[in-house]
Amino acid sequence: MSHSLESLVVRHTLRLPAPIGPAGQGAVAARQFDAALMEVGFKLSAELLARLSELSEETVVDTAARTLPVVRELVGDHVQHNAYFIDFPANVPDTVDFWRDCLVRALADESVRPGILDQLSTGTVNLLTLPAYGRYQHSYADLLAAHEELIAAVGDRVTVLHPGGELDDEIGALYLALAGSATPLGDERLADLAMLAGACADGPQPEEIPVRENRAVVNRARLAAGAGLLLDTVTDVLRLACALSDGDVTLQEPTRFRGLSRPVRRALLAGLDSVVAAAPGKLADVPVHREAFKRLGERLHPHEFPQWPHAAEVFAVARGERKAPSFDRRVEELLGAGEIAGAAEVLKSAPGRLFRSLDRLLCGCGTQEELDAVVAAAEAVAPEVAGRVLLSVREHLHNRAEDTGLRRVFVNRRGRAWVSDDRRAPLPGHERGRLIDALDAEIRRRLPDPGHLFVDPDVLDVALPLSGRGTAAGLGVLPRGSLSPVEGELLRFFVYWKQRRRTTDYDLSALMLDEDYATLGWLSWTNLTEVEGEHSGDITEAPEGASEFINLRLGAVRGAFVVPQVNLYSGEGFEEVEESFFGFMLREGEQKGRPFEPRTVRMKSELRGPGRVALPLAFLRGADGRWRAKWLHLYLLGNPTSNRVEGNRVSVATLLRGIVEREQLTVRYLAELMAGDAVTVWDGEKVPDGPVTYIGLQRPEGLHPDSRVVTLENLRDLIPQ
Repeated sequence: MSHSLESLVVRHTLRLPAPIGPAGQGAVAARQFDAALMEVGFKLSAELLARLSELSEETVVDTAARTLPVVRELVGDHVQHNAYFIDFPANVPDTVDFWRDCLVRALADESVRPGILDQLSTGTVNLLTLPAYGRYQHSYADLLAAHEELIAAVGDRVTVLHPGGELDDEIGALYLALAGSATPLGDERLADLAMLAGACADGPQPEEIPVRENRAVVNRARLAAGAGLLLDTVTDVLRLACALSDGDVTLQEPTRFRGLSRPVRRALLAGLDSVVAAAPGKLADVPVHREAFKRLGERLHPHEFPQWPHAAEVFAVARGERKAPSFDRRVEELLGAGEIAGAAEVLKSAPGRLFRSLDRLLCGCGTQEELDAVVAAAEAVAPEVAGRVLLSVREHLHNRAEDTGLRRVFVNRRGRAWVSDDRRAPLPGHERGRLIDALDAEIRRRLPDPGHLFVDPDVLDVALPLSGRGTAAGLGVLPRGSLSPVEGELLRFFVYWKQRRRTTDYDLSALMLDEDYATLGWLSWTNLTEVEGEHSGDITEAPEGASEFINLRLGAVRGAFVVPQVNLYSGEGFEEVEESFFGFMLREGEQKGRPFEPRTVRMKSELRGPGRVALPLAFLRGADGRWRAKWLHLYLLGNPTSNRVEGNRVSVATLLRGIVEREQLTVRYLAELMAGDAVTVWDGEKVPDGPVTYIGLQRPEGLHPDSRVVTLENLRDLIPQ
């Protein structure tokens, strides 16, 4: 367990907990460890290298043996990335020529020739019946032998590992950071929190756990440890029950509740009873999740525990035997009657809901008096609204400046995206401005004094992580809507997947669009070569894992947008396969090497989402001719089978336009609120001697130990409570 927790610390913080072992002469082993890390694009900081050098050689070797697999998996180097065309990106054939060659080879094979001739008599041939199509024709060792060693370049990625404290301290700090996060965590990080919570249930706890899903995971661990539960709504108990059944603690998907032991049933019923006894009005939350509470009641058997009558009331409301008018119903009745000011007054008792309803309230106002009442209500309760809600509404208001005629893009919690026409009336300009000023003032009030604020220029256009659900786990992954520079002559995408039970075919493709989002062309299994680049070849099954690549010369790319995508052609979905991930590499023009070189990987993210077409990010050419990545983390529904880039290019272009033309709140916004003109954009040279607040993609070496450091690993810490 300690090794698993240590790997969590390395993955989440890029810090190596202090190894336990005797002092010794570990300098040689430490340099070898550093050299092995550099092969996959990582490096020990000077301080960490010095610390390891003072330990025994055996301790350093053991530390390296535990750490190297963790960082190799971070970058996607824990699997073998073979390519169909052994010389890729050289010698990729024309698509039709390649298909013809596969057909000729099939006709030369007596075991399959009769079937192929039967197909030819009908005028069509199924490519999947050709033995040479879609299956590796050489081993991974053959591929390695066919390629030169990668020559290191100045632009290769170097991710630095820094020294950490004692393992228990690092685990505790990571637990407090995740549990107390002001923004929701993604599925992978929520699973990591569950592991940490089990180890930290008896230790220090966050002063507050503002995200309900996090609280459910923590409560599950506390229940197992016999500690008191953290409950203040009946929905907290419902989420805990979902966690105990390994269900969806976000309550977006129904959970099939398992049979629960009597002690667990007692704990849940006692929790419900205490919540309702302290605040009977919280029964109004039950109708929102009526069916889930009814199914939970069937498992808890509240009639067996008459000592908790208030818990029984919860299930009476769920069954409709007792009335508990919901808060939302009361608000809807007022809105339906046109009483906008009255609805705003009622919503003041639920500040978060008031802010989420501002657009609807403002559009529904018929008089200046009503507009003033809505804005005054928002200004009055702003100090009580969660920081991430304030920021979300601030971003929303910024993008409602005028009637632009653009289409609306909707993205649910799991990254499923769709587009519709925007039929909303424009917001009143004066009131919109008043609200923006009020939000800026409230957000500024909550931000800490940064002292001397140093900012990496590459992080300024990173979108604020208002929800971890919109960001996949991985290396170098930025929140949805972020922009990041792309430096290099060769851009190479890759996808890897390994099927679990069924034959599974994923197809990597890249769509090229012009400035008006019209299609210029694409690279895919149906179009292996274009002037801009090459496709590595179609792999149609992955029992041992499979990879596909697309190679692009950025200087030759036509148009303004390149949109890589992963299409599920057949088999298991992104959430069903044993493993699947996407990434991209950047190389200098003369860097050859293998199709996959970990030192050149700039980003690797897990593919775990709904739908059958994945859109991890897009590449945009700016007016200055420079390329930037726009991070999407989106999934389209697609077709049940046979998804191809040709079939979804219109929907992808429409969706991309909606994302690109929407402006996100970025690190730049918060930095300017925190420090105004005192923000120092760091030039990458000498670091300051004294303590600073540093915000960047990576932690630079040599910062004062009392500095506050915010990097991609803890970017959520910027969001005020």
